[in-house]
Amino acid sequence: MINFKFSVRQGQGDPSGFDLGDLVCKGNLGEASSVGRVPDQGMMIYLSVIQLLDELGDFLTGRASVLSFTGVDTSFELEFRRGEKEISVTSGEGVIARGSRYDLAGSLVEAASELANSELASIPSRDPVKADYLAALNSFRRAAVNP
Repeated sequence: MINFKFSVRQGQGDPSGFDLGDLVCKGNLGEASSVGRVPDQGMMIYLSVIQLLDELGDFLTGRASVLSFTGVDTSFELEFRRGEKEISVTSGEGVIARGSRYDLAGSLVEAASELANSELASIPSRDPVKADYLAALNSFRRAAVNP
């Protein structure tokens, strides 16, 4: 089991593609979260999700055995490691989850879609991050979920 959750921090003024937010990754073995860290590990959430979709899409469809992800403008990190039958997700605290590539891809699509439907929808269409986010989500969906 692997679950992602993305959130946008409130009180930042008008919605923008550069809004700060947080990432939570929960699994059957633990949890990693950027929420409430000292120093602050919040990130430019939309840009970080775009980066995660792009990098994880390449990882899931490629041959690399390890992917180290660091969000945009943060020190928050996750590491994805390919095993023979499953992928493990780790943070500084250790292994969070182990699961299939389909579990990982499906969870990421679900969380990224939820953020798009709830928060990204309020960003003006002229904001280039909005188009980039939707393009990255669609590309990931095609490549990683339906190989």
